Amino acid sequence: MIALLREAVAGQKTTMRLGMACAVLAALSAVGLLALSGWFLVGAAIAGLAGPLAVSGFNYLLPSAAIRAAAITRTGTRYGERMLGHRAALFALAQLRMVLFGRVAAKALAGQAPGRSGAIANQLGKDVDALEDAVIRKVSRAGAWSAGVAGFLAALASGWRAGLVLIVALVLMRVAARTMAARLLPEPLDRAAAAHAALQADYTDMAGPSADIAIYGLAEEIAGALAREALAHDAARMELARAQGMITAVQTIIAITATALLAMVAQASPPIVALGLLGSMAALEGWSALAHTDMRGHDLARAQSHLASITDEAATPGPGEVMLALPPALTLCGQDIPPGSRVQLRGPSGAGKTRLIETLIGLRQDAPQSLAVAGLDPRRIGMAALRPAFALAAQDAPLMAGSVADNLLLARTGLDEDALSEALRVACVDDVVRALPDGLHQWLGGDGARLSGGQRRRIALARALLAGKPWLVLDEPSEGLDAATEARLRDSLAQWLARTGTGLLLITHRPAIADLADRAIDV
Repeated sequence: MIALLREAVAGQKTTMRLGMACAVLAALSAVGLLALSGWFLVGAAIAGLAGPLAVSGFNYLLPSAAIRAAAITRTGTRYGERMLGHRAALFALAQLRMVLFGRVAAKALAGQAPGRSGAIANQLGKDVDALEDAVIRKVSRAGAWSAGVAGFLAALASGWRAGLVLIVALVLMRVAARTMAARLLPEPLDRAAAAHAALQADYTDMAGPSADIAIYGLAEEIAGALAREALAHDAARMELARAQGMITAVQTIIAITATALLAMVAQASPPIVALGLLGSMAALEGWSALAHTDMRGHDLARAQSHLASITDEAATPGPGEVMLALPPALTLCGQDIPPGSRVQLRGPSGAGKTRLIETLIGLRQDAPQSLAVAGLDPRRIGMAALRPAFALAAQDAPLMAGSVADNLLLARTGLDEDALSEALRVACVDDVVRALPDGLHQWLGGDGARLSGGQRRRIALARALLAGKPWLVLDEPSEGLDAATEARLRDSLAQWLARTGTGLLLITHRPAIADLADRAIDV
C-alpha cells in the first residue's frame, strides 16, 4: 500500500474496525442461519414421522427464535459492513484525490507535459477506484475468514472426515483463485484498461464541441469515428469476462464437489448432518468472496505502482522552481524587449500569434520562434516559474461558475471591493456589473453564461489587471465591441499602463486597440 494511502486509511481505523466487526457478525449469522435451519427442518421432519408424542415433545420455539435472530442480525450487520466499509473508503480517498490532483498539476506547472486530459482522468479514476475497492474488501475479508472458521466447526459436528473435506475445499479454492488470477487476468486486464483509456480519451476530445456536433448533424460521423476504439474495448472486456467466468466456475465446481463429499463422509444423526452441510455451504459462499479480491489483485498492483510514481517522487529541484528576476526582459522572434515596453504581435490569421504568447507564458511548448524570458527559454522552465511574470486575458475569456467577485479574486487574494470596482472601470465593464441584480456578487453560471462574449472578455481583462504582473498579455481584447466602447477601452487601458508602468504584449487586428503599442513585431 502506497504511503499516502496508508496515511489516509490510518485516519479511518475506527470506522474500518467497526466495519470488520459487522462483517464478522454477518458471516457468523449467515452460517448460523443456514446451519440452524437445516437442523431444525430435518429434526422437525423426523419428529413428525415419529408420531404425535414426539411432535409434542419437540421444542420448536427456541430454534425458530434463534433462526429469526440470526436472520435479523445478518441483515443489520451486512448493511453495517457495507456502509462502514464504503464510508471508510470514501473518506480516506477523498484526501488522496486532492493530493493526486495537486501532484499532477504541479508537474504541469513545472513544464512536464502530463499528456491528454482524457487519458489522465481515465487513468487516475481507475487507479483510485482500484484503491477504493481494496479498502472495501479489506473490511469484508474478515467476514470471509470468519465464515470459513464457522463452517469448519459446523462440518466438524458431522465428524472429522467432514471437517477435513471442508478444509481441503477451502484451501483448494484459495490456491485455484490465486493461481488462475495470476495466469489468466493480467493480459486481459491490461488490454481492457488500454482500450478503455483510448476510448475515453477520444470521447473526451470529441465531446468538447458537442454543440457544433449537434448543430451540424455530425453525431453519426462522430460515432463512426469512435467505433474502432469501442469495438476494441468491447472485445477486451469480453476476454476479461471469460477469464473471470472461468475462475468463478472453478470456485463453484470445488464448492459443489466438497458439498457432495461432505454428505458422503458425514457420520452423525440426520439433523446434525443437515446442520453441517448447510453451514458448510454458507461458509463456502462467504469464502468465495476472496476470489474477487484475487481478481482485482493485478489492477491494485498496477494502480499502486502508477500512483507511487506520482506521490513518492523525491523532492528534487525541478525546472519549475526557477526564480525569474522581475520584471523580466523578453526576447520575441529574436528581438530584445525591455521591461515596460508595449508590443503588438502582427501577422495574418493563422500565423501563430496566439501559439507564440501561450508558449511564452508556459501554456504550451510548440512555438517555433526564438523566445526567452529573462534570458531563459520558456519551453524549458515551466509555467510555475513564468506565472509571476505574466497576466493573460485570453481570446476565449474563460470564466468559472461563480460570482463576478469570485472570478476577479482568482487573480489575487485579499483584494477589497474598491480594487475590484476600479479594475472593472478600467476594463469598461463596471456599468454592466452595476446593472446586474447582485452586482459584484451576481452568480454568473458556468463559463459566465449570463454575459455576452464581449462582456466575458472584459471581465477576464479586469482579472488580468488585478493580478499586478509586470507583463499584461492581451489576445484580441476588443473583439465583439462597438467602436465607442472600443475607444473608451483603449483610452482607459492607455492611462492604466502609463500609471502602472506595466509592459504590454498585444494581439489585435483592430487599428484602434493597436494604438496602445509603441512597436510591432511580425510573427
